[in-house]
Amino acid sequence: MGDIDVLDLLCAAGVLPVLAIEDLDSVRKVGAALCAGGLAVAEVTLRTRSAAAAIRALVDAGEMLVGAGTVLRHEQVDLAHEAGARFVVTPGFSAAVVERCRELEMPVIPGVASATEIIAALDHGSELLKFFPAEASGGVAMLQAWRAPFPNVRFVPTGGVSSANAAAYLVLPSVSAVGGSWMVTPELVSSGDFGAISRLAEQAVQLVAEARP
Repeated sequence: MGDIDVLDLLCAAGVLPVLAIEDLDSVRKVGAALCAGGLAVAEVTLRTRSAAAAIRALVDAGEMLVGAGTVLRHEQVDLAHEAGARFVVTPGFSAAVVERCRELEMPVIPGVASATEIIAALDHGSELLKFFPAEASGGVAMLQAWRAPFPNVRFVPTGGVSSANAAAYLVLPSVSAVGGSWMVTPELVSSGDFGAISRLAEQAVQLVAEARP
């Protein structure tokens, strides 16, 4: 499966659940709960010591398209690749990270929060970008302002996106998907409320269906 195929699958879901996994015992149950709700894609952030093992566990389960998030350095691209991640997401633009992803033929969604960063990403061949932190960086209004100068760029807004405002992003022509953790909060994971995770995932899928024509 090539870069375009992987990113197409991610965008088709419309919502990218963002997971910060501390407890490896729960990771497969979280994945199963998301899949039961219709979301078979996830970004596991490299913010915890268990992140690489969590990616590997979800990949081995064989039900999800799993990527690595909060990738800051090119060495972390190697870590994500070795763990079996199928794509990489960054919080900001790093030429070194993008170039390493290209070398390993891993799809990458670089993070941007300004026109300058968008141009840098375009210079490195990326047209699907993470808008982060979305709400703090101008939200929907900023994406609307970027539409004219960057008509071919697509975004995955993340950061402050929730069930309450996701639809406002998803109706924008430039938005391919939204990223968020509202269906997989640390509280739900630590309490083992996997039923709630499934219900929230199902609601997110419905939200996407209603927001997109």
